[in-house]
Amino acid sequence: MASRDFIPPSPSEADYKREGGAGDTPLTHGNDPFVLFAEWLTLAREKEPNDPNAVALATVDEAGLPDVRMVLLKDADPRGFVFYTNLESAKGNQLSGAPKAALCFHWKSLRRQVRVRGLVEPVSEAEADAYFASRARDSRIGAWASAQSRPLESRHALEKSVAKFAAKFGIGEIPRPEFWSGYRVKPLRIEFWRDRPFRLHDRLVFKRADLDSPFTQTRLYP
Repeated sequence: MASRDFIPPSPSEADYKREGGAGDTPLTHGNDPFVLFAEWLTLAREKEPNDPNAVALATVDEAGLPDVRMVLLKDADPRGFVFYTNLESAKGNQLSGAPKAALCFHWKSLRRQVRVRGLVEPVSEAEADAYFASRARDSRIGAWASAQSRPLESRHALEKSVAKFAAKFGIGEIPRPEFWSGYRVKPLRIEFWRDRPFRLHDRLVFKRADLDSPFTQTRLYP
């Protein structure tokens, strides 16, 4: 096998004609990117078979080296985009040192992306408590049992930790650990990307100079 045989080829003209475009509806929604995002995520919930709220989260470490992983979006409104994690994890430590992040939603079935760049702040204690209480009981126990991102000597060690905390809490309430909470990415830039034939994609950017300024729109070449 040649070294690149596993890479799919670029689409041919016949492929583009067979698949069709993404439609001719204008890619715009006034000056409110959050309304447009809500519409796209609602559509993704209907079309994506798994985790339509999955999003790639990019941070940087103390050396400035980028790091990226998938997380699940748990809230979105004009204040920003929210996800939850162990605050002592790699991403938690990186966000503590450099509270800025980028997000990328990619819905393959829709041939659409949304890219976000912005500043990061912790969610409130009340928000974190409310979300933690909504999780499945075993997930709450798992949050206590996992020293996320740190070395694990064996799967058995993790199972022992889960058993330990399951016994500790019994059938009672499981409080949120102090080391577990959420972050809100407060966007300075949101880009909506839609696939179009022959790589002539639609790109619409909403950007603002600071969090107190209104968004303005700009279209980009593909």
